Amino acid sequence: MKGYCGQTNELVVARAALHMWEEPCISGEEGSGTVFFSGCALCCVYCQNHSISHGMTGKNITVERLSDIFIELQEKNANNINLVTPSHYVPQIIDAIELARTKGFQLPIVYNCSGYEKVETLRLLQGYVDIYLTDMKYMDLEPAIKYSNCSNYFDYASKAVKEMVSQVGEPDFDDRGIMKKGVIVRHLTLPGYLEDSKNIIQYLYETFENSIYISIMNQFTPMANVTDYQELNRRITDTEYDVLVDYAINLGVENGFIQEGETALESFIPEFNEEGVTSE
Repeated sequence: MKGYCGQTNELVVARAALHMWEEPCISGEEGSGTVFFSGCALCCVYCQNHSISHGMTGKNITVERLSDIFIELQEKNANNINLVTPSHYVPQIIDAIELARTKGFQLPIVYNCSGYEKVETLRLLQGYVDIYLTDMKYMDLEPAIKYSNCSNYFDYASKAVKEMVSQVGEPDFDDRGIMKKGVIVRHLTLPGYLEDSKNIIQYLYETFENSIYISIMNQFTPMANVTDYQELNRRITDTEYDVLVDYAINLGVENGFIQEGETALESFIPEFNEEGVTSE
């Protein structure tokens, strides 16, 4: 039986490969060992990974195969294992990490999620996740309902970030500048929602100060599936993004990442062609 995420309890993975397009302290020069899981409990209308979030691609694998994928990515010199949209597979992921550790697995685990997480689920991950890479999409109720059908997004996401910080503590980096543990909260700026973006940055900084990193993203890309939402059928302007970055700086945000130059024109969407999923 499938849940709201569109999946059953069988692991489905769309891609497992080195990924160069995360924050610099996650990807580094070697790449992040990224595992893209199919399905999502949020399914935002503008999702850039629409084909996997809506379960349109991916291959069924076992827990043992997932543990081997972790080892294979470690052997490719990945800086970490980056679990993308993993929330609905937490029990299986924990089993795979345990199994991989018996095979010599030692990399940090990155939990890369939408922010719409239950605290009870996150507590299961204590001792397994080193880095939380989470979204904070909305504070305002209107876009949360309109674009993600989620009236309680901020309530869940704000509690989730607090739990994440309580688990992993202050950010820590190795001598290459690669994060070993910590929390990075991403905010993808949406066209026309500058005030909500400001409110989110203010909340994050006033609540957590320098115990987290805030990643302010300008890479919103209009996808074919937003044709019914004409207000989203454009990229954010340089002016909108500059205003938000200046706002964060004036607040006092120091631990953060911004996207410069033509990043909004680049494609951050890999091919979900099951690379690295089957046995090599």
